[in-house]
Amino acid sequence: MTITGIITAIVIGLVVGALARLLLPGRQNIPVWLTIVVGIVAALLGTALARALGIPTATSGIDWLELVVQVIVAMIGVSLVAGFYGKRRVRSRL
Repeated sequence: MTITGIITAIVIGLVVGALARLLLPGRQNIPVWLTIVVGIVAALLGTALARALGIPTATSGIDWLELVVQVIVAMIGVSLVAGFYGKRRVRSRL
């Protein structure tokens, strides 16, 4: 992966993480930096999953189907992390 690809993955990850957090119902008690990390990981995993499903990921424009897969993966990731992070914080206060 080139430096441009890494920077692009980070930027897309920021957008994907923010979209996932906005689309999830309820409140997610996780910090913004953790949402960004989940978004970056989801962007990378979502691209791999889209390729495995046969969705074209190398087009000349915006790959809308790939973006949808990335956001779905990020939503799952944010909800899982919010669940684990919330339980961890409750236990540490006791």
